[in-house]
Amino acid sequence: MRLGTWNVEGTWGTGQAERMAALECDVWLLTEVPESAELEGFDMHTSVAEMAPHRRWAAVAARTSLGARGIADPHPAGAAVEVGSLTVCSSVLPWRSSGGEHPWRGADTAERTAFALGELASALPAGRTVWGGDWNHALTGKEYAGSLAGRDAIVSVLDQLTAEALTIDCPHRLPDLFTIDHIAVPIAWEVTAPARRVEMTQSGRHLSDHDAYVVDVEPGA
Repeated sequence: MRLGTWNVEGTWGTGQAERMAALECDVWLLTEVPESAELEGFDMHTSVAEMAPHRRWAAVAARTSLGARGIADPHPAGAAVEVGSLTVCSSVLPWRSSGGEHPWRGADTAERTAFALGELASALPAGRTVWGGDWNHALTGKEYAGSLAGRDAIVSVLDQLTAEALTIDCPHRLPDLFTIDHIAVPIAWEVTAPARRVEMTQSGRHLSDHDAYVVDVEPGA
């Protein structure tokens, strides 16, 4: 199974669809998704809550052949589907300037992240969750978008879910930084090709302010 994550920055067109199709992912964990987003051969399940007019916080796009079924959003800034006994979730987590307006709660980034993670952790099943998206936190190196306390809280929730982030060592587009976009899977799964950053460009033009990240895995029993 090939998994991908990408913050599409609220834009969509043939460039985005063609670039994603070329990567041949089975499941996409998307964030900042316009309501117009469609991907041939995939079922798209978006969060109910809007991030901005005509833009949803998150979406999971799964190949139609997987029979994914949309379920209740685990957090307003997240979307989830069930694929057999597996839960697949894409979500956005708070960033330093996100403020405390809905869907965030708390006095600072660390508190807002902790509140969001608490809702996610209570909704996602341990040992059978794939979770990813724009977490707005690097999991190693310099912390530039979130908070170190938020990073620690993410690691704690991954432990609760018996999951590991496969993107921890992937580079950001910006030099000397690590990605804030992540993919986590159950620790029992085998990684058949390591996570990698993919520049999402068309004719030399960036399609988003984020690059995509892709990883190949073999799901466990």
